[in-house]
Amino acid sequence: MRVLVAADSAVVRAGLTALIAQTGSLAVAGSVHPDALAEHIRELEPDVVLLESRRGQEGMLEPLFQAGPAFVWLVEQEDPVVIAAGLRSGLRAALPHSASAEEIAAAIEAAARGLVVLHPDILASLERAEPVRRTPGELDGSLTSREIEVLGMLAEGLANKNIAWRLGISEHTVKFHITSIFTKLNASSRAEAVAIGMRQGLILL
Repeated sequence: MRVLVAADSAVVRAGLTALIAQTGSLAVAGSVHPDALAEHIRELEPDVVLLESRRGQEGMLEPLFQAGPAFVWLVEQEDPVVIAAGLRSGLRAALPHSASAEEIAAAIEAAARGLVVLHPDILASLERAEPVRRTPGELDGSLTSREIEVLGMLAEGLANKNIAWRLGISEHTVKFHITSIFTKLNASSRAEAVAIGMRQGLILL
């Protein structure tokens, strides 16, 4: 699994690169400054980007979160608004700077498999902010048992056809369930729906 390291500081890039190199299942695809990230994603085609940059908090990197590789972001400040915006843009994992090497490696591997990963500290910050962020659709907790089942499969990173095969239903029905989930949770993407589902205890990764 090839990981591209991107950080503002050369010292941080060196440290994260060493961490990746010491993890047997991971390989370093490159180490770059975030300003050159888009170019290197196209050139190196990494599986995962390990990002440490304030540019994400300023909204400058959100367009890249859907560029292809999964993004794992080491967040300097656990701002729930910024993290939620990243999840809506396709961010796969968010961890604080205090995350251990083992937690970072596990998040990289999970994100590469299509899972959404939120460190407990990040999840706690989202939970603290939830009272002001919830909407009536989030408060009523009205997902059906089948919708909760589908939401769990979204957390696994399954495509619609795989969900349909596992449940023995049509892809059209899967799309109907996903639309209903988005509406009830006031989510605009799969990643955001999964994050909300985690905060509400509907799914557990």
